[in-house]
Amino acid sequence: MAKEEIKKLLENSKKELDADCNKFVTSIKDDLNSFKKKSLDQI
Repeated sequence: MAKEEIKKLLENSKKELDADCNKFVTSIKDDLNSFKKKSLDQI
């Protein structure tokens, strides 16, 4: 493989990982907000 191909694959992988990370963080935040709301409703 040429260096350029490897660079391109690494950049694409980084973009995908960043996007997955952002989705995961958003999901966790949503779950926490939902949990807070349910907890406050029970009190």
